[in-house]
Amino acid sequence: MVMVTTSVRLSHPDFQRWVARAGIAGPVLFTAGFLVQETLLRDDYSRIADPISALEADPSGWIQQLNFLAFAVLLTIFAAGLHRGIANTRYGWTGPALLGVAAVGLILAAVFPLREDPAGEPYDPGHHVIAGVTFFSCSALALAVLSHRFAADPRWRGLARYVGVAGIVGLGCFVLLGRFAMPGGAPLHEVAGLLQRMTILAVTFPALVAIALRLRRLACRPPALTRS
Repeated sequence: MVMVTTSVRLSHPDFQRWVARAGIAGPVLFTAGFLVQETLLRDDYSRIADPISALEADPSGWIQQLNFLAFAVLLTIFAAGLHRGIANTRYGWTGPALLGVAAVGLILAAVFPLREDPAGEPYDPGHHVIAGVTFFSCSALALAVLSHRFAADPRWRGLARYVGVAGIVGLGCFVLLGRFAMPGGAPLHEVAGLLQRMTILAVTFPALVAIALRLRRLACRPPALTRS
């Protein structure tokens, strides 16, 4: 007797490959976008002290706003396609949905940008903090939740532990940033930009790219079967 142990709703392989490319392109293009800005357009910008969003507090800030929006679109496409490329589990939609909410955080970052005060220092007029909380918390939670879904699918099981650890570390970084770095006067405020970059470049983005690469490799494979 043949039993199907993974019930996977796979889309057309070409579609899945495009979804995976979106998952790879999002973090890569976003990183390239802010690196180019801080290198070529902002002589007064500190990669150590200033968060990425501070790039919006400038006459050329519209570029970073577009960077946030482009990343949001790519992350949304990736989240929707990823859901169809993993075995279904109870509440399995939660991980991709959290990635979608993280994309909403990126949109909010563009809609409610940081501004410069008379002294030339970036500040939040009121709602940008919601964007940061939404993106960093939901992206970390998404990784932690996705790890459980990966563990239930033999084709994804090899990534489960790494993605789960990345999610837990990401949550720790979120608490560190929110409590000890981002607020003015916080003990690590002078290195807030460095800590933020370490969070996304060493934790969140590598995990997202690893997931996208696995999705791309699996795009043309059939669901796993076991014999009993």
